[in-house]
Amino acid sequence: MKQHVEEDENELSALCDSVRQLTCEGEYPDCEKLIADAMGRHPHAPQPHNLMGILYEMRDDRASAMKHFRAAWSLDPTYLPARHNLNCFASFSRVGNYAFSEDDCPANEEKYTSKIEYDDHGVGRLRGEKVEG
Repeated sequence: MKQHVEEDENELSALCDSVRQLTCEGEYPDCEKLIADAMGRHPHAPQPHNLMGILYEMRDDRASAMKHFRAAWSLDPTYLPARHNLNCFASFSRVGNYAFSEDDCPANEEKYTSKIEYDDHGVGRLRGEKVEG
């Protein structure tokens, strides 16, 4: 199981690097195909949605970009690139650079962790907490 998780992480990291390189070369159709394939293989991973959001943002399709950034964030509320991209591109003027991976996020960006807490009726709620340090 652990090996499978590591393989997934390596594959998703390589995807981020490939998409970064292909977007620099303007190879958007190749990016879209890579990302769509990754969405099928990793339906619960935030990385492909974050990357698709970047691709749509580069194509000036802000509405579609925001949908994918929000999908990435909802799949993993602790995934910094999705939150970074939402913060940078949700306003009328662009206020930052694309975050293809966590390496692209500023070091001083606040980090959060989340957990599900259940009330007396068994209803779960996601609770986010800022991570110190």
